[in-house]
Amino acid sequence: MSPDDASFPASDPPPGPVQAPDPARPTPDDLALIDAARTARERAWAPYSRFRVGAALRDRQGRVHLGCNVENAAYGLANCAERTALFGAIAAGVRPLEIESLAVIGDTAGPISPCGACRQVIFELGGPALRVWLANLRGDLRSVRADELLPDGFRFDGPADGGGP
Repeated sequence: MSPDDASFPASDPPPGPVQAPDPARPTPDDLALIDAARTARERAWAPYSRFRVGAALRDRQGRVHLGCNVENAAYGLANCAERTALFGAIAAGVRPLEIESLAVIGDTAGPISPCGACRQVIFELGGPALRVWLANLRGDLRSVRADELLPDGFRFDGPADGGGP
């Protein structure tokens, strides 16, 4: 008799390997992180574009760090929500690769997508396997890893010649 043919009490799962959580299905902690990103979005300073974005990351100690986009009249001096959250976490003592997950939200038709600069910072500070939740205000979600956002992301291992003369 195979496990498919057997009947088991409702309280006992059938024997077999333990299934890993589905990374495409948010846990309650993931949903709380997305809500934190939504709160951060409300703090954005976007007087020029009126396009507010929020981000929140959870470090390995369970602390949540928020970020929002901050614009400047000289557009090149603006900072995206993702980088604000990541840089703030580093300033608070979180070391690179000690980030558990990141959520980003904006008022977009589908789940928001980080810009190229943010993708590189996410890849470097969070690591290639970092789970990133992309969301919009309507509740659409997409879960990706940092290396899916930025395949072949740049890594600096130091100069090949050791940097000497």
